Amino acid sequence: MHTNDLIHEDSPYLLQHAYNPVNWMAWSDKALQKAKDENKLIFLSIGYSTCHWCHVMERETFEDEVSAKLLNASYVSIKVDREEMPDLDKYYQDVHYLLTKRSGGWPLSIIMTPSQQVIFAGTYLPPQSAQGRMGFRELISFIKGKFDDDFAEVQKSAQSIEAAIKHYERSFEQKERIDKDAVMEAFVSNVKASYDDVSKGVGHAPKFPHASTWNALLDIYQQTGNLEALYMSEDALNAMALGGINDQIEGGFYRYSVDEAWVIPHFEKMLYTNAELIEVYAKLYTLTQKPLFKAVVDKTVEAMDERFLKEGLYLSASDADSEGEEGKYFVFKFAQAKETLLKKGLSEAETKEVLDYFGITKFGNFEHQSTNPVVTQETKPLRLDEAIVVLKEERQKVTYPFIDTKILTSWNALMVTALFESNKIEKAKQVLDTLLKTLHVNGILFHQIVLGGSLKVEALLEDYAFVIEALLHGYAHTKDAHYLELAKKLTHEAEHKFYKEETWYLSDKAFRAKAVLEDNSYKSPLSTMIKNLFELAKIEDDTTLFIRAKDMLESFGSGIQKYAHAYPEAVRAVALYM
Repeated sequence: MHTNDLIHEDSPYLLQHAYNPVNWMAWSDKALQKAKDENKLIFLSIGYSTCHWCHVMERETFEDEVSAKLLNASYVSIKVDREEMPDLDKYYQDVHYLLTKRSGGWPLSIIMTPSQQVIFAGTYLPPQSAQGRMGFRELISFIKGKFDDDFAEVQKSAQSIEAAIKHYERSFEQKERIDKDAVMEAFVSNVKASYDDVSKGVGHAPKFPHASTWNALLDIYQQTGNLEALYMSEDALNAMALGGINDQIEGGFYRYSVDEAWVIPHFEKMLYTNAELIEVYAKLYTLTQKPLFKAVVDKTVEAMDERFLKEGLYLSASDADSEGEEGKYFVFKFAQAKETLLKKGLSEAETKEVLDYFGITKFGNFEHQSTNPVVTQETKPLRLDEAIVVLKEERQKVTYPFIDTKILTSWNALMVTALFESNKIEKAKQVLDTLLKTLHVNGILFHQIVLGGSLKVEALLEDYAFVIEALLHGYAHTKDAHYLELAKKLTHEAEHKFYKEETWYLSDKAFRAKAVLEDNSYKSPLSTMIKNLFELAKIEDDTTLFIRAKDMLESFGSGIQKYAHAYPEAVRAVALYM
């Protein structure tokens, strides 16, 4: 059996690759120096443990002896868990976008010179060339040949990419006074322009939940009474609640929908997805008082508690695959579901009602004529709750997908905020207090801990931003002065660690990626940090702090006003505080 350097890591994702024939190393000075010493290209692969396409590329390429031999001969291969190093991931996702003009994703595949200058960026790569697309083996051989035979050209290309990256980073930093009304109006207009009036939500397939977008629209509605903002949010969140992106049997939202109509998801469940959606559904329920939205909040919290809550904190994510098949745990065959319901005492008519309600048919909506349940009609079957229990029991015959045992400070803090906003005050306090006890040790905030492991990585900007936000929500709901004082202390620390020469960075490590206002997989830590400063200024009645927060926000003023839809969390700061 092969083993590589990853065997010494504690990240579940890195350990998944510890037995690959590829000579993987974790990101470190040692690995980067090895590339320089041996004058080898760097192959950087970034992913996470519950990523479906990461598993596919591992099976096809990284477990393949031929591909591994090619990599080992000419490259230093570095594996990164994007949940451990979101700052590094963000930087290289931006690089990918600059090179390809497409958003990235995972696995992220980067090829660099020995001095870390990027010369290629891609995502999933098939093992062999087909249909005009270059395969992994051919690609790494081609780039190695270019590196050996025409280094000057490779170096020139790498330098031009490096210059483009620096220009891209500077492009976000154009100071301009912000017109609050204009920004809110532009945001609603921008969302409307990309809104799917048929299936609801933003954009086309693949379709993501975009919780921060709906959160911003609801804030705008509360500030202005703009009914369009309310209606778009409500329609999108309603469609998701009834769709296949929401686990209709156990609760909890999957990461995104493969199709436009919210029917077939990628079946990973991420803590951050669910935390942000719990918060926005809670807000929508407060505004509309519609029972569906409260039911979604309660069931999603219940689902997170059942699968993710361990020792008082939440694990990071669960996989899409069960027993080697994507979605196997979550879907039903028609005959299987029908037989199970009949055996448990439902009549033929009652069983038909349930199957029709969830759209479970002989033909199915997923692979192998199986069905991912969706709500197809308004009228609920009389024995629906009983049927759901039965179908959940039937699922247990299949092994539940792998759960990453990493406890992330930032994502747990998002969950704390969601619990406070859902009016689950005591539960929120318990999780927050456990989070602080576990990951704020001897005055040091840490980024993560693997269940049963030890503290190693100190906190990043996202950890500080989301923990401070959770503390401020805690203070608002409990008036516990300890939460406020700690929020102030951590704010001071964050500014000292991450704010250098009027620029915010995602970390204070040697490799420093600039923080931006743009929301990506989840809301922007920088936007959240600025929003925290506004909230502290409000609580303390501190005009100086307010002006400082306003100046920070307006340092990106040009971008916010031109591309408001890209910065939902920043738009929330504008709507709520300016």
